[in-house]
Amino acid sequence: MRPSGRELNEMRAVSIETDFTKHAEGSALIKIGDTHVLCTATIEDRVPPFIKGSGLGWVTAEYGMLPRATNTRMRREAAAGKQGGRTVEIQRLIGRALRAGVDRVALGERQITVDCDVLQADGGTRCASITGGWVALRLAVNKLMKTGDVISDPLVDPVAAISCGIYAGQPVMDLDYPEDSEAGVDGNFIMTGSKKLIEVQMSAEGDTYSRDQMNALMDLAEKGIGELVAAQNAATS
Repeated sequence: MRPSGRELNEMRAVSIETDFTKHAEGSALIKIGDTHVLCTATIEDRVPPFIKGSGLGWVTAEYGMLPRATNTRMRREAAAGKQGGRTVEIQRLIGRALRAGVDRVALGERQITVDCDVLQADGGTRCASITGGWVALRLAVNKLMKTGDVISDPLVDPVAAISCGIYAGQPVMDLDYPEDSEAGVDGNFIMTGSKKLIEVQMSAEGDTYSRDQMNALMDLAEKGIGELVAAQNAATS
């Protein structure tokens, strides 16, 4: 039995509220269980120097957690004077995950920055950030297309992410914090809406795992991605 009482292949309740903020070109508040992340997308008519003049667009991301997103207060990274290694790793992951679903030629020479701010954490914050970040990106691109700044849709396939792992010897979908903290195997699966893999992060946290177990987790991830993409499409339609 999972601590939440969910079935092995059952994810937490998912909700996505769009246009959550006033000023951003695209914004979404995604809630996956008790993990809540605010995602905003900002369009800028500039690109990083390394692609300037190439005609290619760029999508990047930043990630952060509020001090009381967790059960004890974390010091703001700005107060410490630098970002932590975990933050840097996660925001790079979000950026390259979202870029995998973008036709950068169609986007044109502009940059979209997706900011993911964790308001409340209960496991799976990077996965929620990617899933909600795509919604914010979709809304921002819709505005570019509406104004005629972009002719053809540069978003070729939705991008979503879900965690799956081995908890109490069983493969489970969408780990919350109690499961994540005790899982023998933990994995993050990032896929497109057409179920093509972008990235898989899997590690043995206290136990090794077999090829059959990995395949079982992949099957769970595909099911979960399908549900998340349906939620994304419903939120942006």
